[in-house]
Amino acid sequence: MRIATWNVNSVRARTDRILDWLQRTDTDVLAMQETKCKDEQFPYERFRELGYEVAHVGISQWNGVAIASRVGLTDIRIGFEDQPGFHKDPEVAPVEEARAIGAMCNGVRIWSLYVPNGRELADPHYTYKLEWLAKLRSDAVRWLEENPAEQIALVGDWNIAPTDDDVWDPALFEGRTHTSAPERAAFQSFLDSGFADVVRPHTPGPGVYTYWDYTQLRFPKKQGMRIDFILGSPAFAGRVDKAEIDRNERKGKGASDHAPVIVDLGI
Repeated sequence: MRIATWNVNSVRARTDRILDWLQRTDTDVLAMQETKCKDEQFPYERFRELGYEVAHVGISQWNGVAIASRVGLTDIRIGFEDQPGFHKDPEVAPVEEARAIGAMCNGVRIWSLYVPNGRELADPHYTYKLEWLAKLRSDAVRWLEENPAEQIALVGDWNIAPTDDDVWDPALFEGRTHTSAPERAAFQSFLDSGFADVVRPHTPGPGVYTYWDYTQLRFPKKQGMRIDFILGSPAFAGRVDKAEIDRNERKGKGASDHAPVIVDLGI
């Protein structure tokens, strides 16, 4: 089974490109982030024409996550159990955003995740980001405790570069989000809890990125970040035969600023 995650940066703007990629790569399950549409605006029929069922949660023109599967899509969960919300006004009750959706796909529990950006270290959104990650980790640990043999994949845009090798210029990110010590500790806490970064062993070394900003010719200059990941439970990680980052899909007109991240599972 081939599973991929991709921050598509607007599913409606890139429907043709996404569907063409699914066909060319023979991908069975695609987790998408930043779909940027409401549920009723998602192009479900286009995916159905290719044999994919879709589960999507989108509330506005921001955020949005989805799972498209041609190998089954059951037990759909909108948000994880303790998922916190956010509102920029502390006097207003937090609102749960469209950042997490889970489903069973051919025996694998897949979570499509769009971790909050954080914005700035002094911004309330940064505190929200750390709280969001802490709650996700707490739930993920409980899932493993309840069923250590369950195949779980936490996939998506984590908005964290866990090591200095994961950014083109670490000095440039000092005092900024994505590389701060608390964010990196939050990411590491998942690894310490039994989840594994199943892609990195197959794509080692510095300069291996999944995201390149549109501005300042970041992509041709190879000035990127590695912020999209697939973290697998022990049962899932044990099935990974191959993994890759499809850097070529960042090329050309109309590309997302993220590249797909792919794993192939054996029996």
